[in-house]
Amino acid sequence: MHAAVHKYTMLQDPDVQVKAWISLVRELTYDIEDVIDKFIHQLGDGGHHQVGFKEFFHKTARRLKTLGSRSGIANKIDNLKIRLKEVKDLKSSYKLDEIPCCPFEHSAVDPRLSALLVDEAHLVGIDGPKDDLASWMLEDESSSTKHHRVLSIVGFGGLGKTTLAREVYRKIQGHFHCQAFVSVSQKPNVKKIMKDLISQLPCKEDFAKGIDTWDEAKCIVKIKELLQDKRYLIVIDDIWSISAWNAIKYAFPENDFSSRIIATTRIVDVARSCCLDGNGRMYEIEALSDLHSKILFFKRIFGSEDRCPDVLKQISNKILKKCGGLPLAIISISSLLATKPVVKDEWERVRRSIGSALDKNRSLDGMNNILSLSYNDLSPNLKTCLLYLSIYPEDYVIERDILVRRWIAEGFISEERGQSKQEVAENHFYELINKSMVQPIEIGYDGKARACQVHDMMLELIISKSVEDNFISLAGHGQTDLAKRDGLIRRLSVQHIDQDLASILANENLSHVRSLTVIASTCIKHLPRLVQFEALRVVEFQDCENLHDYDMNGVDKLVQLKYLSFRGTDMSKLPSGIVKLYGLETLDIRDTQIEELPTGIIQLVKLQHLLTARYPGPHGEMKLPNGIGNMRNLQAISGFNIIKSPLHAVEELGNLNRLKELHLQLDGGGYQEYKRHEEMLFSSLCKLVTCKLQSLWIYSPDSTPIQFLDSWSPLPYNLQTFWMTSSYYLPKMPKWIVPALTSLSKLNINLIEATEEDLRMLGEMPALLCVSITFNTFQNERLTIQGIAFPCLKELYLICWESAIYLTFEEGALPKLEKLVVPFFVSVAEDYGFYLGLGHLPCLRDAMFTLCNYVGTSSVSCSAASAAIRNEANCHPNRPKLSIRDRVGRKLH
Repeated sequence: MHAAVHKYTMLQDPDVQVKAWISLVRELTYDIEDVIDKFIHQLGDGGHHQVGFKEFFHKTARRLKTLGSRSGIANKIDNLKIRLKEVKDLKSSYKLDEIPCCPFEHSAVDPRLSALLVDEAHLVGIDGPKDDLASWMLEDESSSTKHHRVLSIVGFGGLGKTTLAREVYRKIQGHFHCQAFVSVSQKPNVKKIMKDLISQLPCKEDFAKGIDTWDEAKCIVKIKELLQDKRYLIVIDDIWSISAWNAIKYAFPENDFSSRIIATTRIVDVARSCCLDGNGRMYEIEALSDLHSKILFFKRIFGSEDRCPDVLKQISNKILKKCGGLPLAIISISSLLATKPVVKDEWERVRRSIGSALDKNRSLDGMNNILSLSYNDLSPNLKTCLLYLSIYPEDYVIERDILVRRWIAEGFISEERGQSKQEVAENHFYELINKSMVQPIEIGYDGKARACQVHDMMLELIISKSVEDNFISLAGHGQTDLAKRDGLIRRLSVQHIDQDLASILANENLSHVRSLTVIASTCIKHLPRLVQFEALRVVEFQDCENLHDYDMNGVDKLVQLKYLSFRGTDMSKLPSGIVKLYGLETLDIRDTQIEELPTGIIQLVKLQHLLTARYPGPHGEMKLPNGIGNMRNLQAISGFNIIKSPLHAVEELGNLNRLKELHLQLDGGGYQEYKRHEEMLFSSLCKLVTCKLQSLWIYSPDSTPIQFLDSWSPLPYNLQTFWMTSSYYLPKMPKWIVPALTSLSKLNINLIEATEEDLRMLGEMPALLCVSITFNTFQNERLTIQGIAFPCLKELYLICWESAIYLTFEEGALPKLEKLVVPFFVSVAEDYGFYLGLGHLPCLRDAMFTLCNYVGTSSVSCSAASAAIRNEANCHPNRPKLSIRDRVGRKLH
């Protein structure tokens, strides 16, 4: 059945009968899965008792004899069989087998055509990028080393990539012997692309003789022959894959004429591939500013903003906010509004219905086609993961880790090619970013996004498709789509609830809802009782107020529940029935008032993520439960206070051989109590490092010593992150931090002093990407980071509070450093001539210096130091963003 749905959803524009049949099959698969899940649960008594095979077999045989009569499942299976036969018969009567199922390749009208033909006078906000890129394209045209250059323009569909490429092309085409501009489809036909190129390039009359008989190889050879002795400018528009680029690029010869190629794409990996030779540039196109968005919007409707009636300005701002700086969206919607009466209610109606209008209004066809091109290019799994984002409201920051865990709990993710579900799900997240379907947020030291947002126009598209497929049902703030669905509610997102919505939901069958998401609601008590949602896999109550007023009795009946989040709520106690949720994989109670776990929590042996605090903090009272060693599937634990936990529970930590993330707190005990727990924790950590431990975060709000880590052994070869947040300073670098740790990429540590030997040793660690060292000693000698040190480091932070250091950089050191935050010891630096060596850091983008000095040092010296730093930064080829402050935080530059 899934294969049949997959087959027909590959059609770009299925007809009404196909859609109706797919909907029936999809609803049937949901119901079959629900019955099977219930069957398995009752057959295995919930699956929480660990028994031998023989005992399980005999128990199962006994249950099978009476299961049908006890639960009515046999009757449900009979009904499903009848429905299945009806669906098969409908397929025959609709004659669906006669429909060719190859995806539709081209639109009747190329949706990019308007970008190629738009009048230059109607363009807004393009002059700056156009001039910048045109200047770059013409650089080095007179130099002795003349190679062709590739400019790749990448960005979300509708941002104006084609328009920008065309304008750069227009501006510089006079510098070249020949030019051509060709577009590539999602299913590229290399022969057609080559023929289009030849048709635009000057050649002898008989050059293209017999062109219709040429194969791809001959087309490429002929174009290379044509371009070999010419300075050419070629635009390849809308490349969809690396393989497409690889098939095209060999047609463009490397000659001595400084030729140029411009490629546009929506996919970051493709853009990078176009520039792999090191002589190219990847330009990420940005959305229009608020000012340019307004100019474009009002220009197309009224000629200028001044002519817009005051009564329409507020609603215009709301519409522009939804367009999010997307030129195509602004043009499409302003063109639609230009045909409407200049009446506030009419414009408000358009704003509310933009999502449905994308599907129905002919004037928005171009916008819909552009967005749908990207959506249709996704694999079925990625489409499902993208549609799932419609549960979140506009502008919501969607955290990667939460989203990944929810995808897994929903059953969207399967292990593949030796990768775990977690790894596959994270790959899906980054692939949606790579394809410009979502926008990355909070990009970390490793270049990976910690979160994402969905552009408002893309959100409208996926909401429309989710509602059409009955994938998500939205409720609240004017988004109530419950009446539009075709089938039962399968996933419910409540963005606001009141008595009216409560009345609607009271009349709905909620027993088939698989996920319930309620975000930041203040009246959650109106929501139907949780026990009515008996098929739930996922429950999210993030940031809901007054959650303690909501009826959660019967939560133990949610036998399919895998993900439960009370994060950011006022909950002070977990429901007692939670200890019977034997299938639970994630329990998130971060940022709540819950200080104690029920003793039965250790029965949840399938739990993988037990998150009690976002980061360890000053209110960490949560104790590890005795028996935690039985929860062998745990992969992440956060927020527990080790000193206040039972000693036996600390010992049991060492049994969690699947643990990857451990974030813990050390404080609150007397010396003897601390020493016992310290020794037991150290013993457990020594066991964990032989397993899968990747992240260790230790928080100590006071000066509780954590020197026990000095001799950690065996070496933690799998450790990727070590983070120490404490008022305690280690007297020296721990012995286990050595170059042999080839996985350690993030290190935060407190040292009494930082020595040149410490920096040399850290500089030999091959995987370090981010280093933060906090020290508390005035160091009167200059420290130098020597050449070839820190080959991969991107961020370096040296932090001093009541201390100071003077650091310089040799040529060859830190070749990839982008962000630098260091103190500048003025008195010591003055002896060496105020020299840092910033010019030796070729990738530096952002630098912050804190001027430190002994009390009473001349302000003239501080001014000279500030001037020297500014001079080095100004001479740097990247002109990094520079901040200079004094010790109390006053900004000097």
